[in-house]
Amino acid sequence: MDERLRFVVDCLAGDEAMSELCAGFGISRKTGYKWLGRYRALGPEGLHDCRGRRSIMAGRRLWIW
Repeated sequence: MDERLRFVVDCLAGDEAMSELCAGFGISRKTGYKWLGRYRALGPEGLHDCRGRRSIMAGRRLWIW
């Protein structure tokens, strides 16, 4: 998460264009905008890695008779 927070801080500073900033961090622009959007919506908590989390409904079957 530290890298993501550094990215957001640098992004909000506005010293570099998004594409340059993303290239410097080795991420795509899509990922950069996603991190920035999550930070704006949820604050630092939004920068935690969400991979591997299963939805509440994952693995449940819906039976219709």
